[in-house]
Amino acid sequence: MLDALELEEMKTKYHIPVMLREVIDYLDLAPGKVVVDATLGTGGHSLAILEKIAPGGRLIGIDRDEESLKIAKERLAKFKNSAEFVYGNFVDIDKIIGNLKVKKIDAILFDLGVSSLQLENPERGFSFQNEGPLDMRLDRNSYISAYDLVNNLNEEEISTLLRNFGEERWHNRIARYLVRERQKHPISTTRELSEVVIRALPYKHRYYRIHPATRTFQAVRIAVNRELETLQAALEKTVGLLNKKARICVISFHSLEDRIVKFSFRGGASAGLIKIITPKPLGPKEDEIAENPSSRSAKFRVGERV
Repeated sequence: MLDALELEEMKTKYHIPVMLREVIDYLDLAPGKVVVDATLGTGGHSLAILEKIAPGGRLIGIDRDEESLKIAKERLAKFKNSAEFVYGNFVDIDKIIGNLKVKKIDAILFDLGVSSLQLENPERGFSFQNEGPLDMRLDRNSYISAYDLVNNLNEEEISTLLRNFGEERWHNRIARYLVRERQKHPISTTRELSEVVIRALPYKHRYYRIHPATRTFQAVRIAVNRELETLQAALEKTVGLLNKKARICVISFHSLEDRIVKFSFRGGASAGLIKIITPKPLGPKEDEIAENPSSRSAKFRVGERV
């Protein structure tokens, strides 16, 4: 468990990732273990993991965002002999582990949130709060961007996307407005997309607690990055890579992700492959939410290989 001194030191030096204390506790770390951080980001979780698996431990950090990967390498430089950094998608976890000549792993973490580094960079096009190109690619080398989907899918396809990936009540209206607007000119920026969504909603529904474009941006981002299908495939592959008693921890941030994790764990349990450690998902504690409001929607589930 992270003691108060360790936690305070991390607060001083680094941005603390979501549910860090719970991650470290539930991964059941010890010196010498082989751990995979499947969503390395800028290395916040991995920094704490490496402290716990030294000496003799090995961390494999995977990320499909080259910018984040570069930052993580610099941040974790003192652990360079214990850490390996892989530019790739966690859906290829089996190939990545095989290429590194690793047979089994002792713990794995999936933190499915988009990082503040990505959200706050207008050029990445993830946020309706910042004017930027309509991009939303986690991997900037991939071919399909948000611009491509918004400007090329037909009305029915857009409506289905918003319903399935954003659980957007007004999916039909928004799709109709988007198609109508792009006939005048391509929708090329985050602000343009946000403004079209707002105009599409009935007036009294434009002023909710959350921004009216939130679900649309979520849906488009999920579709661009194929987030749900890659998560499902990665979880299926991961179980076979775990040593006995190895832990798999997943932090999700919306119901679509959490549903996949829940049923994946249930399927593994029914097959006698894993034991569910958290029958109900854990959430961040009040003090963490107060310090980091973006953590409030996090759900944390844990399974253990039997």
